[in-house]
Amino acid sequence: MSFLTLESLTASYGVSQALFGVDLTIDEGQVVAMMGRNGMGKSTTVRAICRMIPSDGGLTFAGGDLHRMPSHKVARLGVGLVPEGRRCFTTLTVRENLIAAARPGDWTFRTVTQLFPRLGEREGQRAASLSGGEQQMLAIGRALMTNPRLLILDEATEGLAPIVRQEIWAALQVLKSQTGVAILLIDKSLKELAAVSDKAVILERGQTVWSGAMAELSSDVSETYVGV
Repeated sequence: MSFLTLESLTASYGVSQALFGVDLTIDEGQVVAMMGRNGMGKSTTVRAICRMIPSDGGLTFAGGDLHRMPSHKVARLGVGLVPEGRRCFTTLTVRENLIAAARPGDWTFRTVTQLFPRLGEREGQRAASLSGGEQQMLAIGRALMTNPRLLILDEATEGLAPIVRQEIWAALQVLKSQTGVAILLIDKSLKELAAVSDKAVILERGQTVWSGAMAELSSDVSETYVGV
């Protein structure tokens, strides 16, 4: 049985339907890339998984029906989100941001700052004083401190300097190779996604149009639906 399963998932913002049938599966420890052009439903799918918007269709995680749960219970079940736009607590320090959502497990302040040493160097600084890249590391670290079973990263490298992007992709490689956490990645960098992802799912106009092993993704399909 898949760890996370979406079957014919639909969702709307009021009277405007945004998802028309998303199918997606993630197994334990698997890294899956969700791809597609802007406005095709990727972030909406994330919001549906995290129960931030109502949805219909199949939506299960670790054998439980997520439709029956509010968003805070989904988080407690083990879904950690790194949202688009970082959304750190800007008035809190780095340490305070990290411990605010901490739950027992392998990920602690020490292990997060080993993954991202810059956060340890700046533990007493307020998040507002960090660079954009450091804030993104903080957002990832905060999600890890919940000790998730599934980590969702929504455009985690968008708008960052190349050297910072490299640090984040290197950290994702560590997560894949040294932990058992499942990861759902949304990003536009096909080269980096291909290096870390086991599988890809492509959305077009709110529905799944292609899914399969990352190695099977052809240039024709990527050019048609992703634009690269």
